[in-house]
Amino acid sequence: MLKYLFLVLLAPFLSLAGAAAEKYPVSLKGDHVDIYHGQKVADPYRWLEALDSPATQEWVAAQNARTDATLAQIPERAVLKQRLTELWNYPRTGLPFKKAQWYFFTKNNGLQNQSPLFVQAGLAGTSRVLLDPNTLSADGTTALALTAPSPDGRWLGYGLARGGSDWRELRLRDIASGLDAPDIIKWAKFTGLSWTHDSQGFFYSRYPEPTGGDSKVFSKLENRAIYYHRVGTPQSVDQLVFALPEHPTWNFGGTVSPDGRYLVIAISQPGKLGNSIYYLDLLSAQQPQFTGPVVKLIDAFTSSYDFLGNQAGRFYFTTDQAAARGKIVAWPLDGSAPVTVIAESPDVMERARISAGHLVVIYMHDAINRVALFTLDGQPAGEIPLPGLGSVAAISGQFNDPELFIGYSSYLAPGVVLRHDLGTHKTEIYQETKIDFDPTPYEVNQVFFPSKDGTKIPMFLVHKKNLRRDGTAPTWLYGYGGFNISFKPTFAVPPLAWIERGGIYAYVCLRGGGEYGDEWHKAGTKERKQNVFDDYIGAADWLVAQGYTAHKKLVLDGRSNGGLLLGAVVNQRPDLAAAAVPAVGVMDMLRFHKFTVGAGWASDYGNSDTPEGFRYLIAYSPLHTIKAGAAYPAILVTTGEHDDRVFPAHSYKYTATAQALADPTSGPILIHIAANAGHGGSSGTSPVSKTIEDWALRMGFGAHFTGWLLPTRAQP
Repeated sequence: MLKYLFLVLLAPFLSLAGAAAEKYPVSLKGDHVDIYHGQKVADPYRWLEALDSPATQEWVAAQNARTDATLAQIPERAVLKQRLTELWNYPRTGLPFKKAQWYFFTKNNGLQNQSPLFVQAGLAGTSRVLLDPNTLSADGTTALALTAPSPDGRWLGYGLARGGSDWRELRLRDIASGLDAPDIIKWAKFTGLSWTHDSQGFFYSRYPEPTGGDSKVFSKLENRAIYYHRVGTPQSVDQLVFALPEHPTWNFGGTVSPDGRYLVIAISQPGKLGNSIYYLDLLSAQQPQFTGPVVKLIDAFTSSYDFLGNQAGRFYFTTDQAAARGKIVAWPLDGSAPVTVIAESPDVMERARISAGHLVVIYMHDAINRVALFTLDGQPAGEIPLPGLGSVAAISGQFNDPELFIGYSSYLAPGVVLRHDLGTHKTEIYQETKIDFDPTPYEVNQVFFPSKDGTKIPMFLVHKKNLRRDGTAPTWLYGYGGFNISFKPTFAVPPLAWIERGGIYAYVCLRGGGEYGDEWHKAGTKERKQNVFDDYIGAADWLVAQGYTAHKKLVLDGRSNGGLLLGAVVNQRPDLAAAAVPAVGVMDMLRFHKFTVGAGWASDYGNSDTPEGFRYLIAYSPLHTIKAGAAYPAILVTTGEHDDRVFPAHSYKYTATAQALADPTSGPILIHIAANAGHGGSSGTSPVSKTIEDWALRMGFGAHFTGWLLPTRAQP
């Protein structure tokens, strides 16, 4: 058996930037070779995929020790951590939602690791804590990740996430007493809880319990199924409602229709951007039956359909079918042809809901939101006014209730919760969040620049007013570019700590996202993925050409699919920036579909199982395109040891390879593996203390390698 030896050489730095012959933990190269469609591809660090092996655990410890030794010499980290802690310390309340007589909302007093869930009877009632996840773990790593009250208002169905994992443990709590029922459901992932209208139980999606030792939670997930859990019974007797054993990699979930009559099932399959819609007639809302046939309403996988609700024998969907920017259709259950209710418009239809006989539609114009109202037959019924140019995070409401709550924010304001009455058409500020930060000295500008092929790309720049464009401003460039996800003007704390010291925070809206609809998304997928990298490189070069910054003052940031973006970009343009901080990135594009839910990402990436997919993936895969002997910028890779969405070995193998191949005079190439942590920010479950630590780590690293000597406080 191959034995792995580790020699940790932690020599003191004479200079962190540009130090000669950086010393890293030695990662022994194996001789593993895969053959893809007749081509041999070496994978010398395959052994790092065995996460629980002693060899990998020693490697993780050695790499963390090496990184800690460097970071200890970066004073910017402590400065930023202090300021981020101050900025984060503000009271905030989540978007309220209503069920039966109860209003629910989260509230954080500032630095609580997790936000407790509150409940009150009626809008003017006295609130009380219903569930405080901070009491469930000493370090704040157990999060409340899912809430679903029963229709009669007796039960709160909720899901817990532990240690950053995407796995959910489903529980029930009596809302009146605050006591838990004995019901516990395990091995649920990427699921909701959808109650039958008799409030006797709910549908949820789960996988079989993984096998294979301690690393079982990272194994490829297959054979998803929808079950029904009846309150007060053990999980072992939950009723199997829907499964597709002939298609083990397909993904699906079920939602009970607003009238309680139907279970609507949305199904997707790897490699397809569209989905299909099936349904099960429950026959009665108050005495539901699960024995009838599952009806295939839409069975094509060529377009996307998102169920909004049903009325008068018709299902309503948003869809991109023959409408790249979205439309709403009504689909009769009697077999007749679907009817377009709201046609495609020049603006992107981001999402919609039905409330009190209205279609409430969130549109997006150049990544900025507006909210329009229509009747159920598609007649315009006005708009809901928003406070400015920003984004709508969510709208909560009930199908038959005219009351809506709208969460709105912008880059420089944590925002407001608006309350709108669809009956009276009145809008009021229900909750306004205040923060100890004066936005008046700063401005937000939207700019457009041409990408390599001439496509016009939007970018938001946040900085001090009257900025001198002399190329000296340290600039943080964030990008993602994938999975139809739009990046809009949304409030976040970390950019404030950067801009108040004179820096620029730039958000670039790359192809692959959803900012301009389905065609924009598709232009950044599969064999067109290079467009995303060209857009991001174009943003950096444009910022330099326009005098905002210089390449030596630029920091590249992206996480998850954005980590892939950074890995590819620094290989293609090692001279682009002073530093890069790829987080939880997808770095091995030949094997991403072998782990966790990675097979589902083939809709954007394709996969290496096909000759065509192999050809375009190996051309940009960050792990496989590292340039031997190239002078790389300073790179800090970050991941979580419990990241069961993007397998941590992506980051491990990329780091080992880059350390071995890069010019020894490159900026340091380091990795930080967070203990008891998962996918981080995008999972929504990271505790505040860890989030602050992560941002201070990455932002301090970036600031240091731009040569930015940070003042301890904001500059006047």
